[in-house]
Amino acid sequence: MYKILTLNNISSAGLDLLGHDKYEVAFEFQNPDAILLRSFKMHDIKIPQSLKAVGRAGAGVNNIPVDKLTRLGVPVFNAPGANANAVKELVIGAMLLASRNICQAWDYTRNLEGTDARISKDVEAGKKKYVGSELPGKTLGVIGLGAIGVQIANAAHGLGMRVLGFDPQMTVKSAWKLKSDVEPCDNVDTLLQACDFITFHVPLIDATKNMINEERLKLMRDGAVILNFARGGIVEDSAVINALDTGKLHSYICDFPTNEIKNHPKVIVLPHLGASTVEAEDNCAVMVSEQVKDYLEHGNITNSVNFPDMAMPRAGDSRLAVVNSNVPNMLGQISSILAEAGLNIVDMLNRSKEDIAYNLVDVEGEVSDDTLAKLMAIDGVLAVRKI
Repeated sequence: MYKILTLNNISSAGLDLLGHDKYEVAFEFQNPDAILLRSFKMHDIKIPQSLKAVGRAGAGVNNIPVDKLTRLGVPVFNAPGANANAVKELVIGAMLLASRNICQAWDYTRNLEGTDARISKDVEAGKKKYVGSELPGKTLGVIGLGAIGVQIANAAHGLGMRVLGFDPQMTVKSAWKLKSDVEPCDNVDTLLQACDFITFHVPLIDATKNMINEERLKLMRDGAVILNFARGGIVEDSAVINALDTGKLHSYICDFPTNEIKNHPKVIVLPHLGASTVEAEDNCAVMVSEQVKDYLEHGNITNSVNFPDMAMPRAGDSRLAVVNSNVPNMLGQISSILAEAGLNIVDMLNRSKEDIAYNLVDVEGEVSDDTLAKLMAIDGVLAVRKI
C-alpha cells in the first residue's frame, strides 16, 4: 500500500482516482510515500526519508522547498492550467469592478440612510461620482503567457480590448493557443507605457519581486488599473499606494491582503480567491493525483517543476527509477552494476533537467536489495527505487 499524506483538504475527485486497493490516504503518516497539498507551507517541516513525491494541487510552488527536495531526489508535481478558467473569470470580473467603480458604488449605496424617498434622491445625486468606462477599446497588458495568461488574453480580446503580452519564456504549446491578434512586447517597460490595465501571471522569483515599483509606475498611463492575482510581492504595495493617492493609478485589485493596502478606498482586495472554485479544486486534484499515481506505480513524470517529463512503456520483469546528479559516466556505472548482477537491460530512458538526471531502466529478472544498495552507493546517485 502506498501511503499518501494530505497537508490540506484535497478534493475527493482526485483522491478517489487513487483507489483503496493500493493507496491509504490520511492527514497523519509517519512514513508517507507521497505528500499532496495546496497552500500548506512545507519549508519548516522535516522531510521524511520515505518520501518519493510531492504533488501541489495548484500551479505555484513557493510554499514547497523545491531545491531541498531536488537534492533528495524527490520530484515536485503541480497542476498548470487546471485552475486557468477560474483565474481568468476573476480577472475579467476584476476589470469590470474597476472600470465601473462597482465596489465603491456598492459601499456608497449600502451606507445610505433615511426614507426610501431620501435614498432615491441621494442615489441620483451621488451616482455621478461613480461614472465608469467600458472595456472595448481599452488596452490590457498580460505579463506571463502561460496557461492562465493565454486564456485571459484571448478572453479580453473577445471583449473588444487591445491586448499586449510579454513572456520571454513562452512555450510553443501556449503560443499555439494564443490568438494571433495579441501583440507581443519585447520588455515590461514597453508594455506598461501602452496599457490601461496590467495583469500578472508569473511566479514570485527574484526577477519578478517588486516588478511594479515606483520607477515603473512612472511609465504607466495616468488612470491605469493594476491587477495582481499571481503572487504577493510582485507589486510593491507602498509604491502603489502612493500612485493611488496622487491619482496616477485609478485602482489596484489584489488577491493578497496586507495591512498597508486592505483599507485603502481605491484598493479592492480579495482573500486569495483566484483558484477558489469547486471546478478548479476538482481539476487540480485530479491532475496532480493522476501524476503522482503514474510516478509511484510506473515512474513516469508529467508536469514536474524540478524533474524532466518522461514516460516509458513497461517491459521486462522489473523497473528501476534512478535519480542522479547530471554528471558524466552515470549511465555507465548504473549499467555496469546491473550487468554484474546478471540483469539484462530490456529498455532504458534517460532525461535531464538542469542539475538533475532521471533514468527508467527495465530489466529481465528480479533486482535484489544488494543491487539496489550498490546503485545507491554510486557517487552522485540521489535516489533509487524498484517499481
